[in-house]
Amino acid sequence: QKNDSRRLLESFSSDEKEHTHMESKAEPCASKEEMVLEENESPLNSNIAAFALKAKVIYPINQKFRPLADGSSNPSLHENPKQTILPNQLVETSMSGSLGSLSQGDKEDCSSSTSIHSTTSDDRFQARAFLKVASFPEVLTCESFNVKLCLCSLTLKDLMLLDTELRKEKHVMYIQIFKIYLTDFHRKKKITDGLLKKILSNQENDFEELQKQLDSRLQNTEMSGAHNSEFQTLEDLERREREYSEHVIDNMEAFWKQTDKAQQDFLDQSKCSSAKATKMMMDLTEKMIAVESLLSESQDLQAMDIQERLFNWELMVKMIDSLKSSIPEECKGRLNTVSNILDHLTVKNNLSVRQKEELLTDLHKAFWEQLAHFSNECMQQSKDLILKRLECRAKKKEEFKRRQEAEQERFLSKTFLTEDVHNFLKAYHELIEKHWQAQWDLEEEDDCESTEAVADLYKELYSKASHALAELVTELFLQTLPVVTSLSVRECELLKEEWQENLVPQLEKWENHRQRRWKLFQEQLLQEKELWITEYALSAVMQKHLSEKQEKIIQGVVSRIGCLSDESVSYILQKHRLLLCSVLRRLTFRRVGMAALACMRLSRKKSSLQELREQHTLQKGSSLCQDEDQWQLQKAVESHIREEEEKLEEETQETNLEFHQQLVTEIQEALQFLQQHMEQVIGQTLLQCARGEAEKKSSDDGQDFKERLVESAVESVYGTSNNINRLVQNYYQQLGKITEGYEGKKLQHLKSLQAERNERIRLKNKENELALKEKHTKGLLNVSSTVHQRVVLQQNKIMAQFELQQQIRLESLKQKLLGLHHLGTELENQLREAEQDFVSELAVLTRVPLTVKKKPSKRSKPAGEKANSKRQTFQLPEPAEKDDSHENIQEPHGITSGLCREMPQSSHEGETEPRKTSKMLEKKGSR
Repeated sequence: QKNDSRRLLESFSSDEKEHTHMESKAEPCASKEEMVLEENESPLNSNIAAFALKAKVIYPINQKFRPLADGSSNPSLHENPKQTILPNQLVETSMSGSLGSLSQGDKEDCSSSTSIHSTTSDDRFQARAFLKVASFPEVLTCESFNVKLCLCSLTLKDLMLLDTELRKEKHVMYIQIFKIYLTDFHRKKKITDGLLKKILSNQENDFEELQKQLDSRLQNTEMSGAHNSEFQTLEDLERREREYSEHVIDNMEAFWKQTDKAQQDFLDQSKCSSAKATKMMMDLTEKMIAVESLLSESQDLQAMDIQERLFNWELMVKMIDSLKSSIPEECKGRLNTVSNILDHLTVKNNLSVRQKEELLTDLHKAFWEQLAHFSNECMQQSKDLILKRLECRAKKKEEFKRRQEAEQERFLSKTFLTEDVHNFLKAYHELIEKHWQAQWDLEEEDDCESTEAVADLYKELYSKASHALAELVTELFLQTLPVVTSLSVRECELLKEEWQENLVPQLEKWENHRQRRWKLFQEQLLQEKELWITEYALSAVMQKHLSEKQEKIIQGVVSRIGCLSDESVSYILQKHRLLLCSVLRRLTFRRVGMAALACMRLSRKKSSLQELREQHTLQKGSSLCQDEDQWQLQKAVESHIREEEEKLEEETQETNLEFHQQLVTEIQEALQFLQQHMEQVIGQTLLQCARGEAEKKSSDDGQDFKERLVESAVESVYGTSNNINRLVQNYYQQLGKITEGYEGKKLQHLKSLQAERNERIRLKNKENELALKEKHTKGLLNVSSTVHQRVVLQQNKIMAQFELQQQIRLESLKQKLLGLHHLGTELENQLREAEQDFVSELAVLTRVPLTVKKKPSKRSKPAGEKANSKRQTFQLPEPAEKDDSHENIQEPHGITSGLCREMPQSSHEGETEPRKTSKMLEKKGSR
């Protein structure tokens, strides 16, 4: 498909020249064919021909197509093979072919653009090239195979531009909010001026680098697969949209990682306390949630505006196409009226058949040549007009952009306090929306003016064509007929008046047809609007479902941790809500883009089916009295339309399913990023909580008093070796009893939990068996049930059992955690009481006054520092986290290790240490 599209684009110029040359040669012959066909064509034959064209059964006119045995048709081998790809070309052909030539090539184009092809043809269409446009006015001058593809590509471009603007707005808002809080800390002397400028400068540079990386990736995506800068394929467009979404999600992930890094750098380098820093981070997260809420609301409204503008574009394009098609249709009807009058003269023997054919041939040739000239002039004028308007629009947009950037800079240069953050967000967002609306109004106004200008040119073309045809007919009746016939000038004038009178009902008929087509088109647009409303509703339901599910997951994770403070839990939930809002907003964008791509895939079949419906409706309305053959033909057409509707519905479901699966995959990838980021956030929060707990314990453990007590006990003359050994042995015995009791309670608790869990599983399984038997009795699982129903019921059964076991397991783990936490708290209290008793007895033995938890005065601080430097082994280690194992139970190291010097942590090797201590005390006493 790619190679076919590429060869098509490369041979574009040569094919166009050859087609124009062949068309100019075949024009006289085509005009003659037109005369003969119009002369002999009956209403019934016209109906059959119309149906045959729609059913892809082409009658062998001049052996152009050869019917096959299966009823289809195949191009003749004598035909130029390059003509078979003319429907694929997006050329701006001369109006001589598109405005009324009845050559078989035009009928071939019509049949290929309105008939519904086989699946193979539809597959080729998926990679067919269409014109790449940058703005709507360009669509007015191009005669592409399907304008709907161009318009939808403009919609995708507008969505991408909106996404870029919202992302830029989010970055600016974050930097300004961060700057407001840093400035507040700077005023309170918590950070220096240099640190403030450094953090803000690094943040801005990092964001600029992220944007440069994103722009580079998007440029590479745009260039890849682009063999021709003027055309694009639907396949390339889908690939670019998919890669664009991936790059934007990567950029979003890098953005949030960069913001977390900047906040962590601030915490490491600032002088503020941990509580104030945590509060600042929570406030910053809360404000960014408000930013995401503003951006999400604005995104939804503007996306709906973009979709509404697509419908307005289609209306304007339909109006121009109606004007284009009305010119050849009406002129063809006027010529048919002339042909009927000449036929009447031939019947009366006032004119021979040869003379009639020569007159009609000359009339057709002269008129279509003039119409082609007028049409080419109109097309060139339209191009020049659109080009000038686009240049003017670009200048206005550039001027708008400069003024808006200056206004934004003036607004951001103002000073805001932390209390004004909400007002700042609201005011800045309103300013951005005002700028966006101004640019939007400028483009819409220019689109309407461009459409009106092009419509005026085609109205002028219609007037020229009518005037030229009227002059040619006047010349025919008043100058040529009196010469070649025996009719008087008065009789010829009466013939001309008869021609004018016969035109009145024809013009009324064409006007009625135009109004019916317009009404049918409006009904089609209304149906498409309803489909888009349904799509937005489904998107909102999806967003709500994902949000609730993810909120439930993170709350479950936080509740299972169980050791976090309320502030930490609130921060984790806020951070998760912020990232989730950002992810869901991006996925909503992606879903809207996928809906537009699905519409582009189905646009050709929809337009073909709509054409069938229009012609069928117009045929029913024009012929009220039908014979048996016409009635059978109408029934056949209606049956064919129903078949194509079923095929379209089936293809629509397949296309929607394909895009839905792709969206589910991208949702899983985005949620994977969310999970990984939240794991880091929870880990950092746990680490900060552990550090805070460690700092709190180290400040409350009476380290200074213990060191002074050890020094006094070593130097005291009241404590003997036997007394100290006995005191230490009693303390270790008490620790052993406490540990043994803890292990016993722990084992008993685990056994009771296991027994309770087994009992609950048994009861739940019994309930499930009873419920399953009840379903059997009600006949829900009978043999007559479909395989799909039984599979679904079996899946529900397995999922119910899994969720039940998971719930029981989680509840059991939660009870186990609570029980172990209770036992750990009890063990810690017992160890603390034993330690206090030991300290009290040692202080009484050595006659040291009890002044636990009193900080030493400034005078005694150097002595304490000196004691610490002399006795490195007396310092307490970092308190380890509690566990339910016996090895992690800590003794009062500051005392027993100081008294016993190198006493191991195990209580079983403590027999020789009191002897060393007694010898050391004896030496101290003798000295």
